[in-house]
Amino acid sequence: MTAYVVIVRERTIDASALSRYRKLAPLARARHPLIPIAFYGEHEVLEGAPAEGVAILSFPTMAAARAWYASDEYQTALPHRREGSVSRVFLVAGNDGDTGAPG
Repeated sequence: MTAYVVIVRERTIDASALSRYRKLAPLARARHPLIPIAFYGEHEVLEGAPAEGVAILSFPTMAAARAWYASDEYQTALPHRREGSVSRVFLVAGNDGDTGAPG
């Protein structure tokens, strides 16, 4: 089942730390392929707290998403994102076409 990692950057607190993150984070893609569904493009908050940026990354499974997040490459980049921004990160399972409606 497809899985999505959603990263919501609420605000930047250290631009240079985020710059280091942006250089290091892509290294995790070599062994953990992902598809960027949305990547900090134009967005509009319809409800809730404002967001400075949003990324949605697609993985083939929840296990693949967790493996990417836990990878040495991403864990090396992660402290720079945490130092550079206030963010929320979610892992959510896709429904892969199942709407949940009765057949």
